[in-house]
Amino acid sequence: MKVTILWVDDEIDFLKPHIIFLEQKGYTMLTSNNGQDSLDIVKSNDLDLVFLDENMPGLSGLETLTRIKEIKPALPIVMITKSEEENIMDQAIGSKISDYLIKPVSPKQVLLSIKKNVHNRQLITDKTTADYRAEFGRITQTIGSANTFSDWVDILRKLVMWNMELAELNDPGLAQILEYQKNEANGEFAKFIKNSYLSWFVNETVEKPLISPNLLRNKVFPAIESGQKVLFILIDNFRFDQWKTIEPIISTLWRVEVESVYCGILPTATQYARNAIFSGLMPLEIQKHYPELWVFDEEDEGKNMNEEELLNKQLQRLGKNYKWYYEKSNTLKPGHRIVDNLKEILKKDLTVLVYNFVDILSHARTEMEMMKELASDDAAYLSITKSWFLHSDLWALLKEAASQKVKLIITTDHGTIRVQNAIKVIGDKATSANLRYKLGKNLNYNPKEVFEIRKPEDAHLPKPNVSSSFIFAYNTDFLAYPNNYNHYVKYYKNTFQHGGISLEEMLIPFIELKPIEG
Repeated sequence: MKVTILWVDDEIDFLKPHIIFLEQKGYTMLTSNNGQDSLDIVKSNDLDLVFLDENMPGLSGLETLTRIKEIKPALPIVMITKSEEENIMDQAIGSKISDYLIKPVSPKQVLLSIKKNVHNRQLITDKTTADYRAEFGRITQTIGSANTFSDWVDILRKLVMWNMELAELNDPGLAQILEYQKNEANGEFAKFIKNSYLSWFVNETVEKPLISPNLLRNKVFPAIESGQKVLFILIDNFRFDQWKTIEPIISTLWRVEVESVYCGILPTATQYARNAIFSGLMPLEIQKHYPELWVFDEEDEGKNMNEEELLNKQLQRLGKNYKWYYEKSNTLKPGHRIVDNLKEILKKDLTVLVYNFVDILSHARTEMEMMKELASDDAAYLSITKSWFLHSDLWALLKEAASQKVKLIITTDHGTIRVQNAIKVIGDKATSANLRYKLGKNLNYNPKEVFEIRKPEDAHLPKPNVSSSFIFAYNTDFLAYPNNYNHYVKYYKNTFQHGGISLEEMLIPFIELKPIEG
């Protein structure tokens, strides 16, 4: 890689040893002894870096810096100065210098600055690649020996971390290796769920995770009992890696106190998982105790229209006399209204806000060609999530709420996964339409390809008919009907779906934060 560097200093002749040293290292060096000439060099050459003296007669270093930035805003500039005055450093840093050095500078200091500002990306790429290749074997070994929920949370954290690290490198080969490892992990996780899930409901001695119906009772209500006002944000369809994507933004105003992962129940779908959160009950118990609030899959009525009433039922059942507020934001208008009235709203003991944007994005990704292009893979999906959050009324709300003495909780009801492989299943017209699970009677499928629950009551799931059963897709599989099979597969392959068994859908974030005191 040919690197061309411009060094601007009114005493450039005294820097000849430095120039020779860098030329011997293979760098192409251009020099100038004044700011005005340097501007002409910047205009007529492809430069990788500029060393710029701060104290020059005529056009000063800071003035030259401003002019260079007008010509080539992205060109890295290292300011070199004799002065350590704070106001000069503030001006230089405010003008977006890449680095600064204090005279006299040594050749090693100069070389280090070049590596940091020119070779930084390649050095990071080489180091990250080497680190992941070394870690690959250890993660594979951990996947093979995982036998508890905690083990799988650790694996998820590692995979998400590497997914974000490698996404920055844009290396197709490494991305493919990581994708293979994620598939391997999901394959083994499916076996874990198949062997463990039902035991969580019958065996008191087995290690079991926190699951959807226990979320408010175990994690939120105790905070209120301790005297804290709680702002509870539920973002539908929100994965752990999506949380990690927006965490740096939120962390500018909020300090993470606890970053944990809980387990969404099966099916990992709003109708089941979110209703379980707000009711504090498994779906079968909701259907038994409040049949008027439960809607079966095949019914046309909206499946998540009774959340506020289910929350009210849970609070009454547990004898919680909280002052509370609930709102769901599907569009911008309700979100803006919440922001406008936030100070008054947060006087309540519990404020619950549900945001459906990520779920809407997931469905749009399936139905709109433009969204398929914009969210073509997991990295693009995360990028869109970040962009949405930065410009959302939710971020506006969190900025406003940071000035209030309130505990913030961010969580979700389930995640989502990009599906790849179609699995054939046959069912009657009343069979549920979800691609990651099916509820129906007389389902025809290969039992080796799915997790079947022939007795839904064993998983505390309601059934519309005596012979109804559930099946769940594993990993990146999705359930397709044989009729018009090829069209069906082509339409849904590579779309984001939820309802089944995967790390991305079931292992989901529960984040506790407090405002950073300014």
